[in-house]
Amino acid sequence: MAEDRKTFKIKDGSLGEVKIADEVVAIIAGLAATEVDGVGSMAGNITNELVSKLGMKNLSKGIRVEVQDGTANVDVALNISYGYAIPEVSSKVQERVKAAIENMTGLEVDVVNIRIASVDMGNNK
Repeated sequence: MAEDRKTFKIKDGSLGEVKIADEVVAIIAGLAATEVDGVGSMAGNITNELVSKLGMKNLSKGIRVEVQDGTANVDVALNISYGYAIPEVSSKVQERVKAAIENMTGLEVDVVNIRIASVDMGNNK
């Protein structure tokens, strides 16, 4: 396992330890967020946008994760689809991201901050 990635230990048993990279938690959060109706897409920075234009999918785009002592703090930046209520969609994203991370990793999620970066006009439903 590459040690240059930021990882955290979730288990240290008789067969060995289990470590998860922060990026894995970010991918889980990103996939959970995009499953919510009203999320047009994830928002990213310039690097993320260039990577996606080159055809490489960045599954952690728009997500920042900080893990300390078994607790995760997550920041999610997304583009909301036009016509959806921002408070409702944000609340659903927070719930879905929290549940997905807790169920898949065993981490406790302390906070899920949502930042609406723009309104996606292309996904009118």
